[in-house]
Amino acid sequence: MPKNSTPAVSVIMNSYNSEEYLREAIDSVYNQTYKDWEIIFWDDASTDSSSTIAKSYDEKVRYFLGEKAASLGEARNLAIKQARGKYIAFLDCDDVWLPEKLEKQVARFEEDERVGLVFSDALFFNAKGDEWPVYGRKRPLEGNIFRHTLVHYNFALVAVMVRAVALESMRGEVFDRRFGFIEEMDLFLRVLHDWRGAFVPEVLAKYRMHEKSWTFSRGLFFPQEKEILIQKLSALYSNFEKEYSHELAVLKRQIAYEKFLSLWRNHEAKTGRRIIASFVWRNRKITILNYLSFLPFSLYLKLRQIIGKKYYTI
Repeated sequence: MPKNSTPAVSVIMNSYNSEEYLREAIDSVYNQTYKDWEIIFWDDASTDSSSTIAKSYDEKVRYFLGEKAASLGEARNLAIKQARGKYIAFLDCDDVWLPEKLEKQVARFEEDERVGLVFSDALFFNAKGDEWPVYGRKRPLEGNIFRHTLVHYNFALVAVMVRAVALESMRGEVFDRRFGFIEEMDLFLRVLHDWRGAFVPEVLAKYRMHEKSWTFSRGLFFPQEKEILIQKLSALYSNFEKEYSHELAVLKRQIAYEKFLSLWRNHEAKTGRRIIASFVWRNRKITILNYLSFLPFSLYLKLRQIIGKKYYTI
C-alpha cells in the first residue's frame, strides 16, 4: 500500500503496558488475507516494551503516544480521530484475529450500504486451554436488530467492525467516557438504532479471558451504568420509552437481577431481595434465586457449575 493512500480498514489498538501478548495480536492483523488496512496504535504512556514492539513493524502501524494517561474510552476516541479507513475495527492487545476476519466482514459491508455494523462469532479462551464460542450453533439476528440487541446484547468487541460514517454521524462521543463497563454496548446500540447489522456465521476472532474476568468484580457498577444508558437513550431518541416499553421492562428486570447478585455476593442478600421483590412470582428464575439467597452465595456458584450458567441467567 503506498504511504499516502487511504486504507479501507483502520484497526484501533489501545495499549497500556501490553507487551505480553502484543506481538501475537499485531501479527494476527499482518496475517490477514485482506491487506488494505492500517493499525492506529495508541500508546497510553506505557512503561514496558509496548512502544518498542509496535515501532518494530512497518509504516502500516501508525504509532501515537498519548500526552497524558487517559481512560480507555477517551484513548479510543483519540485513536479513532486518527483513523483514515472506511471501516473501523477494534483489537485489544491480548486478543487475536483469524486470517479471514477482515476479508469476510468487509464483504458484508460491500453487499449492503445500509449495514453499519458487521459482527461474527468469536472464541473465548483462557490460559487452561478452554475455549467456547459466543454464539455456537445459535445464529443471532441480522438486519434491524436494535430492539433485540437492547435486551439481548451479546457482542464481542474483537469480532465487530463498524462503518466509519456511522461513527461520524452520531451525536456525542463515540465512546462515552462516563462508562467504564458498558461503553461498547452504548456505542453499538447507537449504531444499530440507525443502521442495519450483518453477521458472519463463523469464528473470526479470539478473546482472551483472564482470571479476573471470571469473577463478579464489576459489582454494582455494571447495572448502574445500564440505568444511565437508559436515561441517555431516552434523551437521544424521541418517544423512546413508549416505543421500547417492553424491552425497557425486561432490561430493568435484568438490572435488578444484577444488583441482587452483587449484593448477595457481598453478604447483603436482604437488601438484594428488596430490589427484586416486585419480580418475585412474576419470573420463575428470580423466584428461585430469591429463596436460594437465604443460603451462602457460594452455593449459587456451585449450582451454576452443576446445572448450567444459562439457566441462572435472566
